[in-house]
Amino acid sequence: MHDSIRKMDDVSRRRFIAGAASTFLGVSVMPWHRVLAAPAGGLAAAPKAQHVIYLYLTGGMSHLDTLDPKPGAQEQGPTEAIATNVPGIQLASHFKSLAKQADKIALIRSMTTKVGAHERGQYFMRTSYQPLATIQHPALGAWAMKLGAKSNATLPGNILVNGPSQHPGAGFFDTRYAPLRIGNPTDGLQNSTLPKGVTEDRFNHRLDLSRQLDRTFEMRYPHKQVKAYTDFYQDAVRLMKSEDLAAFDLEKESQATRAAYGDDRFAQGCLLARRLVEHGVKFIEVQHGGWDTHTDNFDRIEDLAGTLDQALGALLSDLSSKGLLDKTMVVVASEFGRTPKINANQGRDHHPKVFTTLLAGGGIRGGQVYGSSDKTGFAVADNPVEIPDFNATIAWAMGLPLDQIATSPSGRPFTVAHKGQPLTMLF
Repeated sequence: MHDSIRKMDDVSRRRFIAGAASTFLGVSVMPWHRVLAAPAGGLAAAPKAQHVIYLYLTGGMSHLDTLDPKPGAQEQGPTEAIATNVPGIQLASHFKSLAKQADKIALIRSMTTKVGAHERGQYFMRTSYQPLATIQHPALGAWAMKLGAKSNATLPGNILVNGPSQHPGAGFFDTRYAPLRIGNPTDGLQNSTLPKGVTEDRFNHRLDLSRQLDRTFEMRYPHKQVKAYTDFYQDAVRLMKSEDLAAFDLEKESQATRAAYGDDRFAQGCLLARRLVEHGVKFIEVQHGGWDTHTDNFDRIEDLAGTLDQALGALLSDLSSKGLLDKTMVVVASEFGRTPKINANQGRDHHPKVFTTLLAGGGIRGGQVYGSSDKTGFAVADNPVEIPDFNATIAWAMGLPLDQIATSPSGRPFTVAHKGQPLTMLF
């Protein structure tokens, strides 16, 4: 009986315990509220997102020069707008590839926040919570692992590509929910092969010695944190010996495919994300830095947006052709927007009042715009969306219970998207 329970995944084990508690004790250990109040118009169809590829643009992307241009407005500056394959939707002229696939995307042009500093804004976007001195909140990928189930028992379910050291990671959750960090995506998974001169037999002998030492220590200190290290090593060894390790090898892609994405680390990170989705990884974040354009905004945006457009266009096309887009949500987000006013250095400054994000796949209805900014891009004109609502939309699409309570070590209750409500009308 105990062996059967141990072999269950986290979700199955929680359901078993909940059922047992209900049957024998007459109590429930499940969320306080089983169903969220349905938004106006009722809930949409069941979510479809089995995977998320989250493209995070650090620095604060200028919405006017990318996904929410204002043609004819003085504040627009030299950036021009172009039509897309969806009548009425325009993008900045840097997005020629994305413009041909606008029927796959949903733009949220009414994002708003009160956080205008980079580090705090990035933390808020990834966690739905303001940073506290006494606690580290889990990022969305860690919530996906905590409340969901792994699709691949060998590969990590949460992976961060090009990510910063200050990423919230697993927060106060167990370390097993933390993202596996990948530096340069073209290098494959580092330290995943046997050291030079170490045979398989010698390696297994070392493992046995390590297990014997660990077993004594674990018996003396039976804490979750201690066991987490043992589990980590076991998972690492299992991955080293698995065929799934090939998921990290971009050399298995044709030169034509790699060139279609682009040759920089962000572009190749997007290609790696597609390969990881094919191998069952649940949540992959790929970071693209450099969007803090206080100076030379227009020259820098041309390069930054060109890289994003090529990689994102290739990713959407690739996922679609492989039949993966319906079950993979692609997210493009930044911590805030940038001012309509152009400063003395031909740059734009921090602007949290309004900005734009993008969703595609995973059940999202493409070819639509939700909300809008005013005629200059200074403020929200209608349907404001706050960051917890945005994260709740992603979590809801993944089928995560938005009201399930997770308790921090200090005893405080938290939920996946704080008090956010999902934008179910986008599905």
